[in-house]
Parts: sequence; structure tokens; C-alpha cells
Amino acid sequence: MKVEEAKYSIAELRAWFVDRVLTVNKDYQRSSGLWPTSAKSYFIDSILRDFPFPKVYFHEKLDKAQKRPHREIVDGQQRLTTIVEFAEDGFALGSNAAEFAGKRLSDLPQDVQDSFWTYTVSVDVIRNADRTNILQMFRRMNAFTLPLNAAEKRHSEFYGEFKDWVNQILDIYGSILVDWKVFTNRQIVRMGDAEFVTDVALAANEGIVSTSPKRLTDIYARNETRGNDLADIDAKVRGALEVVRQQLSGIQGSYAVKPHMLHSLLTALMHNKFDLPGVTADTGVASTGDWLTDPQRATAQIRELAEAFETKSLDRFPAFVNASAEGGNRAPQRQIRVKWLCMALQGNLP
Repeated sequence: MKVEEAKYSIAELRAWFVDRVLTVNKDYQRSSGLWPTSAKSYFIDSILRDFPFPKVYFHEKLDKAQKRPHREIVDGQQRLTTIVEFAEDGFALGSNAAEFAGKRLSDLPQDVQDSFWTYTVSVDVIRNADRTNILQMFRRMNAFTLPLNAAEKRHSEFYGEFKDWVNQILDIYGSILVDWKVFTNRQIVRMGDAEFVTDVALAANEGIVSTSPKRLTDIYARNETRGNDLADIDAKVRGALEVVRQQLSGIQGSYAVKPHMLHSLLTALMHNKFDLPGVTADTGVASTGDWLTDPQRATAQIRELAEAFETKSLDRFPAFVNASAEGGNRAPQRQIRVKWLCMALQGNLP
């Protein structure tokens, strides 16, 4: 068996599909049609913006009758069939494609069309192999691959509107999580940022609850198609993140931007503005109808709370300090943190 790296333009790949010198081998691939339009749109938008995607695998054999190579897709069916479908004006891009939304390939500016056709796809071409060799190759490759964590499993299992929404939020606000060092690079690569956004969405929808893999998976499943719940979640989460970026940048560098603390801060912001389900009863702090009272005062008071934990000072905020250890993502700890952060946002720390 021999494996060689290659790069082919989309124009070449599409021509191979038309001429049937490149086909899908269903022994290796799932049936086509699994990606909804939102997933196809996000993928094509990534290509139009010249982002790379993981390599695909071909098995190349000699077609003795035609005296030419024949290539089968061993891995990458969904990606390649989506590319070919878009190349043939098979679908219009969705709202997750920003300025390209609603456009088919032929509707795009000529320079964007040209970039699409010349975009190169990385391919590993397998030669001199039979099906047993190929399966053994993938089995060996997978032996050295980290198992998918819960966030990665959700993102690979679901292709609907909620996953699309998480991606859009991270496209817009992911820089906060990176630049403010909320997550390490490794955590982001393993989709810690996507899980964080999902957990904030859970708070927007249900109030203060404990995180669990089942709860996070359920919110994906409930919002596979965009409905009123997702529109409501979007308004709350997007608004809270915008307030953090625009008005609370002074908390950057403090303990307040640890993931569990930032989650509680976003929950507090959403409660202040929207009166989240059950949170007034859980915390004793009523919604004011505003995100915060005074940005400068709120920033100073949030930093006071963060500093109290960092110095382990129990003089003023003992309950908050005791509830702020990392990993404290159970509802009782969150209730205490959200209570004090709501008060700080309202400028009412004692």
C-alpha cells in the first residue's frame, strides 16, 4: 500500500465527478444527504473565506476498460458532494454566510467565484491497496487519535440550527475567550469554547441549573430547527456578550474571566435585563430591566469580588469566596455567585 499527498482544485474535482472518474464508495461512507442546508452553508462559507478543512482520502485504482485512473472517496463524502452541489448552483447560502447569504455560486462576485474554483483541497491518495488494507490503515490512524470529548461528540452528531448558532456566536465573540485568556489554546481546539457558549445558552433558557452532558445535549436536540426558544436565547446571550465586550473590558486579567466566573457573570447580566426563570427566587435579587447600572462602578465591584477570592479574604464576601473555586458548576454554587455578581452589576455591594 502506498499513500501520497496531493492537492486538487475544486474545478478539477468537480470535473472528475462529472466524468465519473471520482465516485463515492458506499462501503466506506455514510449515505449522502445527512447535512442540512445550514451545515452546507457554513462549510461553503469557510471555503469562500479561504479557511482550510481536514484532508480527504481517495483510493485510486486503474480502470482497465477505460485505461485511466479511477478514484473512490474513502473519507470526505459529505464535504466533496457539498462542494459539487454548490458548484452546480444546487443550493443558496444561509444566514450564517453573512454577506453571501441567499446567494448561489452564480450570484457571487466574479472574483469570489474564481477563488472558489481555484481553492485547493488536500487529499491523501491511497494506491496499491485493497479494502482490508484501507480499513487497517484507518484503524491504526484512529488508535493514535484522542477520543472525542462530550462537546466534540455533540458538534459531530448535530447539524441543525443550534450548532449553527453556536458557530455564529463564536465567530463574533470568540475573540473575547481567546484574547482575554478565558480558555487555553488546547481547550479551544477541543471545543471548550463551544461547550461554554452552550452552557450560557442553557442558563438563558432555564435559569441557574447544574451543568450536565445530558442537559447540554438536550438543548442541541430541542433547537435543531430555529424557533422562538433559540431567538430568545440569541437575544440574551448575544446581548450579554456585547455588554462584556463594550462596557466591562476592565475585568480582563482578573479572576472574573475564569470560565465558571464568566458564566456566572453572563447569567447575572441576562437576569438583570430579562428576569431569567427562577433566578429571583434563587438569589433574592430582582431583575432591574437593565444590564447594569454604571459600567465603571460595576467593573470596580466585580474586580472587588474577584480579588476577594484571589486573596482568600473572608472579611466582606465569605459566601462568594467559598462558592468561587474552579469547577464549581453546580446550581447551589452558581446561585451564590450570580447573586453577588447581580449586586455588583447594580452597584449594590455592601
